[in-house]
Amino acid sequence: RAGGLPLLSSSVTTRFILQCILRMSPCGGQLDASQPGYITSPGYPHEYPPHQSCRWVITAPEPSQRIVLNFNPHFELEKLDCRYDFIEIRDGNSESADLLGKHCSNIAPPAIISSGPVLHIKFVSDYAHQGAGFSLRYEIFKIGSDCSRNFTSRSGVIESPGYPDKYPHNLECTFIIIVPPRMEVTLTFVTFDLENDPLMVLEGECKYDWLEIWDGLPQVGPLIGRYCGTKAPPEIRSSTGLLSLSFHTDMAVAKDGFSARYNMTHREISDTFHCSNALGMESRKISDDQITASSTFNEGLWSPRQARLNNEDNGWTPSEDSNKEYIQVDLSFLKVLTGIATQGAISKETQKSYFVTTFKLEVSTNGEDWMIYRHGKNHKVFHANTDPSEVVLNRIPQPVLARFVRIRPQSWKNGIALRFELYGCQITDAPCSEMQGMLSGLLPESQISASSMRDIHWSPGAARLVASRSGWFPGPTQPLAGEEWLQVDLGVPKAVRGVITQGARSGEGSTSAENRAFVRKYRVSHSMNGKDWTFIMDSKTNLPKIFEGNTHYDTPEVRRFEEITAQFIRIYPERWSPAGIGMRMEVLGCDLPGKWQSLFPQEPSSLCMCRNPSVFCSQYVDLGHLLSLPFSFPLPLCSPVPTAAPSPQNSRSPAEIHVYVTLLFNSASFVDVGAFLYMEASPRTEGQRARLVSPLVAAERGPLCLIFSYQLRGEGVGHLRVLLRDTDQEETLLWALKGDQGPVWREGRTVLPRSPKEYQVILEGFFDHGSRGHIWLDNVDMSSSTMLEQCTRKSIWGRSRAPHPHMPHCTPLEPQALADANAMPFKAELKSVKGAIWLLMFFFCQKNSN
Repeated sequence: RAGGLPLLSSSVTTRFILQCILRMSPCGGQLDASQPGYITSPGYPHEYPPHQSCRWVITAPEPSQRIVLNFNPHFELEKLDCRYDFIEIRDGNSESADLLGKHCSNIAPPAIISSGPVLHIKFVSDYAHQGAGFSLRYEIFKIGSDCSRNFTSRSGVIESPGYPDKYPHNLECTFIIIVPPRMEVTLTFVTFDLENDPLMVLEGECKYDWLEIWDGLPQVGPLIGRYCGTKAPPEIRSSTGLLSLSFHTDMAVAKDGFSARYNMTHREISDTFHCSNALGMESRKISDDQITASSTFNEGLWSPRQARLNNEDNGWTPSEDSNKEYIQVDLSFLKVLTGIATQGAISKETQKSYFVTTFKLEVSTNGEDWMIYRHGKNHKVFHANTDPSEVVLNRIPQPVLARFVRIRPQSWKNGIALRFELYGCQITDAPCSEMQGMLSGLLPESQISASSMRDIHWSPGAARLVASRSGWFPGPTQPLAGEEWLQVDLGVPKAVRGVITQGARSGEGSTSAENRAFVRKYRVSHSMNGKDWTFIMDSKTNLPKIFEGNTHYDTPEVRRFEEITAQFIRIYPERWSPAGIGMRMEVLGCDLPGKWQSLFPQEPSSLCMCRNPSVFCSQYVDLGHLLSLPFSFPLPLCSPVPTAAPSPQNSRSPAEIHVYVTLLFNSASFVDVGAFLYMEASPRTEGQRARLVSPLVAAERGPLCLIFSYQLRGEGVGHLRVLLRDTDQEETLLWALKGDQGPVWREGRTVLPRSPKEYQVILEGFFDHGSRGHIWLDNVDMSSSTMLEQCTRKSIWGRSRAPHPHMPHCTPLEPQALADANAMPFKAELKSVKGAIWLLMFFFCQKNSN
C-alpha cells in the first residue's frame, strides 16, 4: 500500500491505461477503397472499451465498382440479440441506407458485398461485457470479368491480382493463353504461394484457394491439375491452341500469390518425323510429383522419384514384391506412347542386384479408367532385364494414346527394382495433325451435331475427346449399321488427315460392361457445305473405307488417311460393343496453305492475302502491332481487292482487308460463347476500323437484344457503333457512342429488329486521332430472353445505377429508324442465338490514295 491506497497489479494497470487511451482516441472516418485496407474495433484483439460509437464510410473510386468486406474468424461481441454491442453495415453512405447486416456474438459474419460504391459501418458498445471485437478487410469486389484476361502475345507474364502483394479474397479469375496454329506454349512458374490445405491427402485436393490449369477452355478441356500451397506446378507445355488458368480464392487467408511466364515457340515438324522422343524421366522434364507408386519400400532410398533411367541412387522398390504393385507416371497431356526402356538397380547399401524380368503395361486418359495393353486378344507381357544395369528397350507394337502410364512387374530376380524411360511424342508432332478443337473446347457445341441422341446427358456436345466424362449415345437402343452419325463442323475448310475416336460411359446398367460402350468399326464422310457428302474410299475395293475403331471405352485410337479438304466431318458407326454405340472424338488437320479461309461463303472469292514472299507487295499492315493479335506478319494487299460499301464518314470506297480469326471463348463472360475485339489508338490506326461481325441472323428471328461489354478509353476520340448489313452490303447505323468512357467495363444494349429477311450485325470501333487510348469489346450476346423494356433503356453503365454525370450520352436510334430497319432486306442464317458463333473480322479501311 502507498498513501493508504491499494496498489494495482501491472496487468490491471496496463489494461486501465489502455482503456483510457482508447476512450480518448477517435474511431471511424472516411476510407478510400482503391487500395485494400483493414478496420478493427478499438484495441483489437484485446477487449474493446465501453461506450463506443464508431462510424466508417468506405468509398470505391468508380461509381460502377462494389466493395466486399471479409471478417477475421476471431470475432467476439456481446450477444444479447445485438441490442447493446454490435457492428452494423449499411448499403450506402448513411445510417438511413439499406441494412446489409447487424452482427454480434462470437461467429464472424460471412462476406458482405455492397450493391454500389459506398458502405457505411457502425460499431457500438455499451457500458459492460466487452469482448475481443472484430477485424475486417475491405477491398474492391472483383469477379471473373474484372480480373480475367486473354493473352495473345508471343510471350508474357501472368500474375495473381495484386502481385507481389497479397491477392484479394473471393476471386474467380480466368487467364486464357491463345496459341496460333503450328505453335506450342510453355508455362513456367517463377513464384507460387497460395493458402495451403493442411488436411490435403492427395495431390490436387485443395479446398480453400487454388489454381487450376486446363488444356483448353476452363471446365471444357482436360484438367491438367489443381495446385495450392507453396509447391509450384511443373513446367507445362501445350499444343492444343488454348491453355487456361482458373484462380479461386475464398474469404479467409490470403497469400502472396503467383507469377508465371509463358513463351510460344514454333513446332518443328518434318515429313520424316519419328515418334520416338524420350518423354522426360531421365531429363527430369517429368517432375517428381508426376511419378507415383502403389507403395514404397523405403521413402528416400527406393522411392518413385528414384525410378529415372540411369539414376545412380538405387531405384523404385515397392513395400512388397508382388504383381499387384505398380509405378505410375502422369504425362500431364495425352501422348503417343511408342516404347519403354527399363533397368534394374544395385543397392548402394548392400550391393545386391534387383531387376524386373517381365512386366505388363496399363494406360489411362484420366487416371481412373485403365486398360491393360493387349497385343492381339491377350495381355501383352513385355520381357525386360537380365541384369541390373543394362538398358532394355521394348517397342510397343501398336502405339497407344495415354496420359497416365503404369508399369506392373510380373516377375523379377531377387526382388522388384526399376528404373525406366518412356518414349513417344505428341499427336501434334506429326505433319498437319493439329487438334481442331473438340478436346480444347475451341469448337463450340453448336458445331457438334448428330443423327439423334439418347438424352441431354449424352448429347453430341458430350462427344469431346478425353475432356468429356460421358460421351455421345444415339437415340435408338438397337440402331442400324450406317444410319446413325456424329458430325463436326470445323467452321472453315481445313486440310484434314485423320480422326481420333474414343468410347463413352453411359452411367446406366448394373455392371461396368453394360454402361461402357465403344464403336468397333466406322466409315468417315466429309463435306464442304454440310449438304453434299463424300465417303473416304478404300483404294483396293473402291467402296467406302471401313476403319478399325476402338477395343476399349477409354483408350483413344488414331486413324489417319490421305489428306482431304473439308469443313464438315461425319463418322458413321458400323459395328459396336454389346453396350451399344458410344463415342468421343477429335479431328486432326491444319489450315489450308497460303491463305486464311473465311467462314462466310458469301464473301467475295477475289479476296486475297499474300503470304508468298515471291509476290511483290507495296503495302502491308502489321496485325500483331495493330490489334494485339496472336500473330505478326506482313500482310500485303493483293490485286484485286474487294471494294467495300461506302462508309458514312467517307464517300469513297476504302480498301478492306478481311482477316478471319477463329472464335476465342471467355469462360468468365456472362454468355456461353463470346468473342473479343481490341484496338489501340496510335498514328498507325488513325482512320482505320476494327469490326466484329456476326453470322447471318435468320429471317423472322427476333426482335433480339444485343448485349455487349466495352471499354472506350483515351484522347483519340474513339467511336463505338452497331450497324446492320443487308444483302446489298449496305449498312444502317443502329447504335453509336463517342468519347472517353472511363477505365471500367460498361455494358451496351440495343434492340435488333425482327426482319422478313436475313441480316448481319456489325460492332465497329475506330479513332479520329492517333493518340493514346483503346477500344475493347467482349462478352457479345444476342438474346431472345431479355425483356425488350430492359434492352431499350438508354444506357447501362457497368454495375452502377445511373450514368456518370460527366460521360457522353449514348444515342440509340429513334423508333422510326428501327421501323425502317425492319423493312430492310437481309440475308443468311444464324446457327443458334444464345450460342452464336461470333468471328473476329477486322476491317482495316485505308483511305483511297486517289
